Order: sequence, then C-alpha cells, then structure tokens
Amino acid sequence: MSGEAVSGGTTPKSAAAVEVTHVHGERIVVRAAATGVELFSYVYRPAPVAFEARKPYVHPLRTLTGRLVSGYRPSDHRWHKGLQMTASHLSGQNFWGGHSYVHGKGYLGLHELIGSMRHDGFDAIDVCADELSFTERLTWVENGGAQCARERRAVRVHAVDPETGSYAVDWSIRLTSVREDGEALRFGSPTTAGREMAGYTGLQWRGPRDFTGGRVFGPGAGGELMGTQGPWLAFTGEHDDVDGHSTLMFAHAPGNADAIHASHWFVRAEPIPTVAFSWAFFEEFALDAGESFAYRYRIVVADGAWDREQVATRLKGLAW
Repeated sequence: MSGEAVSGGTTPKSAAAVEVTHVHGERIVVRAAATGVELFSYVYRPAPVAFEARKPYVHPLRTLTGRLVSGYRPSDHRWHKGLQMTASHLSGQNFWGGHSYVHGKGYLGLHELIGSMRHDGFDAIDVCADELSFTERLTWVENGGAQCARERRAVRVHAVDPETGSYAVDWSIRLTSVREDGEALRFGSPTTAGREMAGYTGLQWRGPRDFTGGRVFGPGAGGELMGTQGPWLAFTGEHDDVDGHSTLMFAHAPGNADAIHASHWFVRAEPIPTVAFSWAFFEEFALDAGESFAYRYRIVVADGAWDREQVATRLKGLAW
C-alpha cells in the first residue's frame, strides 16, 4: 500500500521519537515525530541513469533541526548521492559511477564498465517508538547482466537525543561473491590502479556544497587524515542560509579491525566535502567465489560545531 505511514507509537515513559513512512517500491522515510522534520530518506529504487551506477542511497539526510547535511547529484560529480555503498574498482567494473580511472590515461567515460545494485526485497522492516531498522537483499550486477555479488544490508536509525541534538545511523553489510565464472572478486580503488591518494570506495558520504572547506578531525591531535586509519573521524561544516554549523561523526564498529581487509579514511574538505570508509585504499584484496565479508559502520548526525571531546563522549555512550 503506497505511502503507508507507520508511527513509532507511544510508551508509558515517553512519546514517540520517530515516524516512518514506506512509499512501497521507492523509499523509506524517517521523520522526527516532535517536529515533522524529514531526517532520513532511503531510496532503494533510484532513477535509471546507468552512468551514475544505479544503487540505493540516503538523501536527504538532515539534522534534528532540519539542516541539510547531504549532497545530491552535485555538478562536479553527478554520481554522488548523499550516503551510499559503492565500489569504484571491482574486477574491472565500476559500481561508484561516473568516469573510470585507467592508469596512464586518466579518467574515461567507459559506460560499458558501469555496474548497478539491484534491490531484491526486504527481509524485515521494524519500527518502534524511537527507531527504525530494516534488512535488505541486493544483487550487484555487472554491466551486461552478470551477477557478481549478493549483499545483505542492515540499516538502523536510532538514538534520537534532543538534548545533544543528535541521532545515529548504523549501516552494516555482508557481501558474498557469486561470480558465475568462479573467479575471485578483486576489490580496489583508483590508488590501487595507480593514482596517488585516491582510495575512494566503500560506504561514502557526500556533503552539501556549503560544507566545502569544513573542519575534519579525529581522536588524536594530528592534522591530515586522508589515507590514515582510526576508530572515528568527524566533519563539521557551516551552513549557508542559516546561522549555524552541523557535525557528522563516522565510526567503525569494533569488529571492523578484524575484517577481511583493514580500512583507511578517504576524506576531503576541498574541493568537495566527502568521507568514505575505504576498504581498499592502498592494496587490492580478493574474495573467492562463495566467500563473504562483513563490515559495520555508524554515522552520527548532530546540530552544532562539536569538538573532539564532545564527539568522543557521544560515540562512547552509544552501545554497538
């Protein structure tokens, strides 16, 4: 039933924090119950622009006060869509979208290399007074129609906290290689293909244009975070139109340190605002046919310009 609204309901202790609407066959939307602000929209049937690598994404992503903290189809990279799971170099295919990097030739518009992710269905969509969670089945399809991977994705929107002005989005992935030719899937990036410090791949956030030049910091006192490793980093930007800042926090689940391949941060404030949990920044890794890997991530969305201590305290207070 299109446009079915599911309220979080109430409990004896507190009013509902979120309201959820499922526009069947298109998207799942989470709103703040108290204000009606659309916080999170998960689009699982995207517009059919093949060159942008069709796949589910989150946009708009907003703070509790309604400030937009995601960018959608910016003029510099039309294939950037809010928050999305991607793979820039996967056994010769490009699931990131847009131009493909070829060593010695640069970026080329190789349409025949652009893959897509097919939404196959939801195993569960659960809503309670203060959170949404769902599990989704997807198939990664190469250009030409061959299936190369099946994914089980879990997303959770929770921990809505008006006192701190923040809430959390958890995103987990379990990916299984199903290549029909029996060959291993090889995960890489432009850096593994020869371009320095361009290790983008994995779960990626694109910020709005007014976040360009924002402040990026991690748990230590160091400066440049591009290509480094760490449990979390934060990105603070100042908005146009309104007098205020917002902060996004990106965190690894503890088990990611033991995953199939160690991740590094791909992060830029200039010339564009973006962060990715890059699972193949400097080195390729392979996934044999029938084998799987899994990662879990957390993004905390907050009003205001948070400092290092505030970020660390909030992340520590959120149990996995």
